[in-house]
Amino acid sequence: MHRNIDKKIISFVPDGEFYYQKGIKAMQRERYDDAHKYLQRAVELSPNDPLILMQYGILIMEEGMFEEAYEILAAAHGIDPEEEDIIFYLAEVHAHLGLLRDAKIYAEKYIALAPDGPLADDSMEIIDFAEQEEDFFDEEEMPDGEVYFLQEKARRLMEGGLFDEAIEILESIIVDHPEFWAAYNNLALAYFYIGKIEQAKELLYEVLEKNKGNIHALCNLAVFYYYEKDKEELDSLLELLLKIKPYQFIHRYKLGATFALVGKHKEAYGWLRSLKKKGFEGDAGYYFWLAHSAYFSGNEAAAKEAYEKLVEIDPSKSGLEPWKSVQSESTPESYEQDREFLLGKIMNKYRSERMLGFYLLGKSAHKQEIISHPKYIDLEKLSVIEQLFLAHSLNYEFTLETDFDHSFMRALKTTDLMYDNYQPLDKQGTHLFQMWFTLCEVALTRSFDFRNPAALAAATDYMFQSSRYKGVTKTAIAKSYGISVPTLTKYVHKLMEFLPQFSE
Repeated sequence: MHRNIDKKIISFVPDGEFYYQKGIKAMQRERYDDAHKYLQRAVELSPNDPLILMQYGILIMEEGMFEEAYEILAAAHGIDPEEEDIIFYLAEVHAHLGLLRDAKIYAEKYIALAPDGPLADDSMEIIDFAEQEEDFFDEEEMPDGEVYFLQEKARRLMEGGLFDEAIEILESIIVDHPEFWAAYNNLALAYFYIGKIEQAKELLYEVLEKNKGNIHALCNLAVFYYYEKDKEELDSLLELLLKIKPYQFIHRYKLGATFALVGKHKEAYGWLRSLKKKGFEGDAGYYFWLAHSAYFSGNEAAAKEAYEKLVEIDPSKSGLEPWKSVQSESTPESYEQDREFLLGKIMNKYRSERMLGFYLLGKSAHKQEIISHPKYIDLEKLSVIEQLFLAHSLNYEFTLETDFDHSFMRALKTTDLMYDNYQPLDKQGTHLFQMWFTLCEVALTRSFDFRNPAALAAATDYMFQSSRYKGVTKTAIAKSYGISVPTLTKYVHKLMEFLPQFSE
């Protein structure tokens, strides 16, 4: 019986052409997800068909995946080097990638092969664009395609934390192209991120010796000095950078991003805004720094406009605006918005100071920038209490299961009550919180229950103020927190138990 059924089956194994036609029809109906699926399958079944490869390359180029499109179109070109349409789309993808020299070469080749072809006018537009943009880029920013893709591969590896693999690629580029300074600069960054700081700086010194005034090397060196807290060297280098007036777009961008990172927001905004005025189409990083520098230099409307553009490019950044966690009363001058102050607390040797830093991080416009940095916060080295304060600042939802969980939430409530009274924080406010977190650390380690947050906040406030100022009364402090004087007195005595004990 099975044999009779088998004889009636008509064998049909779809090939690449079958899926190619389905992909074309899906594109014509604007069903691009289906088109992507069908053309991808067509390529898998017919990997040596140049026209199928070309069509898939065009589709993913339109989806914005330019590097992937380049690889596919280059493969198609290798199979059929004389196909005019493939040559044109190679010109287009190179233009999208900013490889204008190669874009121009491919566009000119198309014109030579098909001077009256349907894509001749588009090819001329690419040639004109490349010639106009050449004035804005130097040789370092216009590498050959092969070198560019090696460097881009290294950059992606660095973004993924695979620094050793990136270093291997960048070192090979330097061997083959000893004057390609961009590879030196990226290699220095990779060295820096794996802790080879002196090696990273030596590489930049070498660049500056052989290519004097290299802006990327100067900016990277400033960043290294900033992270090392080498104020003397940083100030000296910033004095030089402030005098530089670059013309090329890429140099203005680098200078603006560097100024933003080290906290010179007014200067950063000036350079980054100058690019926008000239029609510069930036990437996500550009709009991130433009939004930050605009906000911290008092240009809030421009900051919000820049951040909207950032979210268009990278929707994952929605809700992470630098001003999102900032109270309406806060100002850029308050300590919550002082990045150096926050980093000093977060990286402090004392746990109570780090707890303060993690708490204030949730109130700061610098939150996203700080938590994104690979060196600032090492979760594995944090105590449970520190992790909880950091989790609070990152808006984690807590599951209350143990007595400690409930005690911590009441400690957090106590902290919030004081913050409401003192924000935006001035110097006096930071001293109050330093005292509170010293008490809080000890109390949490001793399983204190923090039963009455309002009373604890009032008691801390009274202990702080009465030790510094005359005329401070329990009546006034108790009233401001909505508790009675006897309750205040009771909790002052409770907190006294947690003051640090100093041996004679």
